[in-house]
Amino acid sequence: MILPRPDRSFKNLRRYNQIARVLVKHGFGDIVYRMNLSSPLKLGKKSPKVSFKSTPERLRLALDELGPTFVKLGQIMSTRPFLLPIEYIEELSKLQDQVEPMPSAKAKEILTAELKCPLSEYFSEFEEDAFASASLAQAHNAVLKDGTQVVVKIQREGIKGIIDPDMKILYDIAELLVKNVPESNQFDPKGIVGELSRSTQKEINFLNESRNLEIFAENFKDEPGIKIPKVFSEYSTSKIIVLEKIDGIKISKIDELKKAGYDPEIIVKNGARLVLKMIFEDGFFHADPHPGNLFVCENNIIAPVDFGMMGVLSGSQMNYLADLIIAFMSKDAGTVIRVMQNAEIIEDDVNFRMMEQDLSEMMLKYYHMSLARIDMKLAMNDFFIIVQRYNIRFQAEFMLLGKALMIYEELARVLYQEFNFFAEMIPYVKKLTARKYKPGNFIKDLIRSADELKWLLIELPRKIRHITNKLSEGELQVRMQHKGLENLIREIDKSSNRLSVSMLIAALIVGSSLIMTVDKGIMIFDFPVMGLIGFLFAGILGIFLVISILRAGKL
Repeated sequence: MILPRPDRSFKNLRRYNQIARVLVKHGFGDIVYRMNLSSPLKLGKKSPKVSFKSTPERLRLALDELGPTFVKLGQIMSTRPFLLPIEYIEELSKLQDQVEPMPSAKAKEILTAELKCPLSEYFSEFEEDAFASASLAQAHNAVLKDGTQVVVKIQREGIKGIIDPDMKILYDIAELLVKNVPESNQFDPKGIVGELSRSTQKEINFLNESRNLEIFAENFKDEPGIKIPKVFSEYSTSKIIVLEKIDGIKISKIDELKKAGYDPEIIVKNGARLVLKMIFEDGFFHADPHPGNLFVCENNIIAPVDFGMMGVLSGSQMNYLADLIIAFMSKDAGTVIRVMQNAEIIEDDVNFRMMEQDLSEMMLKYYHMSLARIDMKLAMNDFFIIVQRYNIRFQAEFMLLGKALMIYEELARVLYQEFNFFAEMIPYVKKLTARKYKPGNFIKDLIRSADELKWLLIELPRKIRHITNKLSEGELQVRMQHKGLENLIREIDKSSNRLSVSMLIAALIVGSSLIMTVDKGIMIFDFPVMGLIGFLFAGILGIFLVISILRAGKL
């Protein structure tokens, strides 16, 4: 096995081997070999039979088998609707982070240690059996002393010691992908692993989720159609969190909602207010709104739960988003491109004329369609083709937002097909645009620009003096970086290795042939032993060389 980071990796040798075996098992052997995760000596082994499942499904099964850290990696990848084809997004969205719960005695021990007192001082009832369990934590029903029904979320013991080694391995794998599989760069493996690391570190500190809940509660305190569960901060720590229990029906259980007499149209409108307000007014949105995290309560009230994964939009990102939506609604592809350039998500060397033509055709295709008529899978595929063709690089926050909007759209389609999400969006976009061009904000922008110009004028002479000093001392360096030559370098390296082995084989054959003509030394069947050994080694090396060439698919 070839490991990229010996200082980190030798103690994780067994885990590397397990990852390589699982990937090969599910049909990703070629990538394993190209990343050098498996020794060349093992290439001759017969590969396992791969099922006829699709590539996205096999990827999901592999990540699921590799455990919680890789499951979370798949969940992060599923938030990349503008980076991965829609079939991968759909398949990876099925990953469920569910494991066997901790023993009830261990859960109570952790809870007691965090509260620093017996449970009876805070709870009149505590259900020992967890009703939900994931890799990071598990949840128990409980009742406070005042009769309030709550949910107690308890972090698993030693979870950091499980996640940290896997994260180091994932960083190494990302580096290997970038180095040895150049086509993987379009999926930004390092960026995905980096985001996974950041989000996981936030999730394992429950004080972050507690604060998220408090912010959401403040943002939606005046929205009667939306309920945010109360967090009991006085009982919450970095490893436990106590929340108000939501008494409702999961939004995905359509039959139960109808049986209970709820109105789908009102539910969808309340859901739209939740989505549009948190995006266009607050810039702080629930980034994991799968059906299991959304409940419908009495009077068609929407109640989101699980606030561990959040998305944050800066003021400039909100402005770019509003400009993009207005341009799309106006079927103005040229403005869409200009906004993307200002947001620095497209390069300056793309073919803008062709890009404008492709965007115009796509916008015309879906203009004024109701949700009932739009095939979202086809629409996302159309947009994905444009993203890949012109190398559009959306920021992580926009990708989280895109995934969240896709999920809300799917729920709206199931509940009430005639709902026009874009019509509901227009007032929020107009309000954001009006706020953007307020005189006060315009003056702030001018002051900010003037301040930046001032610092530029102050710093410019110093920078010029620094460059001229480097020039005069002969210390100015120009850094060059090649692009797209990785495959050529790798092929040259392979060719030189094969050439060296071939020359060694030829030398062994010639030398052994000369020895065979000498009737001296140890003899077997009247042949010199050294000559026979030379032919044997030449034959073995020749077989390995032929196998290597055949496995590479080239003669």
